[in-house]
Amino acid sequence: MTKKKQSQPSAAAKSSDRPIAENRKARHKYDVLDSLECGVVLVGSEVKSLRAGRVSLDEAFGRIKNNEVWLMGCDISEYHHASTMNHVGKRPRKLLMHRREVLKFAQKATERGLTLVPLKLYFKNSRAKVLLGLCKGRKLYDKRDVMKKADAKRMIERAVRRRG
Repeated sequence: MTKKKQSQPSAAAKSSDRPIAENRKARHKYDVLDSLECGVVLVGSEVKSLRAGRVSLDEAFGRIKNNEVWLMGCDISEYHHASTMNHVGKRPRKLLMHRREVLKFAQKATERGLTLVPLKLYFKNSRAKVLLGLCKGRKLYDKRDVMKKADAKRMIERAVRRRG
């Protein structure tokens, strides 16, 4: 009997999982209570700019209008090779979610005064996806407390590595 070789994932498959853009400040400014993966409606020149990594999620947020979720403030730079068919950099972009997910997120966001924040933008199966988080803003003392706990954890890990 011959054994069948296990196929290794190709380099293209591995690179598609890496994030295009991450909103690292969001984890510092907010407590992420829940997250959901959504698709994004884009035009061709926006996809080219995303593949070049020319996007910023720093000031982006989610907004619910007419039972649809929109990504506002996400800056996708213009693609310099698409002269006449270029896109507007900070236009609102529709997020693709199931109706029940929209209603669940909308209900939570309006009831408790929570914010929809994009945490990560990436390609999955050649489609642009956004990881949208349902977040609660942190107070200054909460931020300090989290930083203090992370620093203590780091110090403990260093001490354990030195001893072992």
